[in-house]
Amino acid sequence: MLTLRIPPLLLALIFACVMIAAAMATPAISLDAPALRWAGTAIILAGLAVCAGGVLAFRRAGTTVDPTRPDKASALVRSGIYRFTRNPMYLGFLLFLAGLGVLLGHPAALVIALAFVPYMNRFQIEPEEEALARLFGDEFERFRREVRRWL
Repeated sequence: MLTLRIPPLLLALIFACVMIAAAMATPAISLDAPALRWAGTAIILAGLAVCAGGVLAFRRAGTTVDPTRPDKASALVRSGIYRFTRNPMYLGFLLFLAGLGVLLGHPAALVIALAFVPYMNRFQIEPEEEALARLFGDEFERFRREVRRWL
């Protein structure tokens, strides 16, 4: 059972709103440059692509994509993007947030984006990994040893 049941997509949107609010509260320390807009947009698009890769792999495997119920997983997905990261959807959310921080050109927004990692590790990923270890035993332990959590 997860410690908190905030869906990660909602959590990423909350982080994004906090980032935007921080940038709006102190606009004087924001940087505005065309290069930042291009780079931020590219990182956001990369994040969306990484998320999509994770969702597609889950769909192909016929297992749940509901992150609040990891105990309902019917397959341990190790193919596709899961060869490189155990959490592509969360990595995609992080890239989205980092891209937004770059797009906003605001240092506080980038710090807030990076705070997503420890929060997700503690309240989402660790409980998920406990559930997957119970469900898939040694197979999950091998996966954990062979593939990094984020990248």
